[in-house]
Amino acid sequence: MKKTLITVLMLALGVYAGAQAAKSGKSDGAAKKSEAAKGKAAKVEAKNAWMPNDIQWGPAPPVVPAGAQMAVLEGNPMGTGEYTIRFKMPNGYKVMPHWHPKREAVTVLSGTLKVGMGDKWDDSKMAGFGVGSFAYLDPSMHHYVSASGETVIQIHGQAPVAFHYVNPADDPSKKK
Repeated sequence: MKKTLITVLMLALGVYAGAQAAKSGKSDGAAKKSEAAKGKAAKVEAKNAWMPNDIQWGPAPPVVPAGAQMAVLEGNPMGTGEYTIRFKMPNGYKVMPHWHPKREAVTVLSGTLKVGMGDKWDDSKMAGFGVGSFAYLDPSMHHYVSASGETVIQIHGQAPVAFHYVNPADDPSKKK
C-alpha cells in the first residue's frame, strides 16, 4: 500500500512537471536548462548567498595572531548590528585567554576547535569540538582556543567585535 501511494505521488509530480513545461512551451530538457540558467544568474547577482568557493578570504585582523584568515559573510563586525564571519586557522594556531563584551555564537565547520575556559592556558582543561559543534559564549566569559588540523569556524554576533586579552601582553596588536 505504501509503495503504491509513493508511486502514485511520483507519477502525479511527473505529470504536473510535464504540464508546467508544456504550458511554458518548453520540453522537459529545455525546462531543466532554463532552471539551471536561472540558478547561475541568481548566483552571480546574489548579494546575500555564497557557494564555498565564492567566499573571499583575507588576513585576520591584528588583534589575533598572524596566520589566520577571515571572511565577512554578513554585516560589519566593526560597525553596528549583526555580523557573521568565518575564521580559518592553521593546525596548531592559538588565541591566548581573552573575552568579548558581547555574546558570540560559534559553529565548527571543519577541523577541531579546542576550547578552554579561564584566565591561564591549560591544555588539560581544553575540550575538542568537531565538525557540526555549536557553542555560544556570553559576554565576559574568559576562554582560549587552538586549532587541531586546519579549522574553520563561523561566528555570529552583535557588532562591534572586541577582544580583551586577560594578559595585555598577549595582545598581538600591541606587539611591534
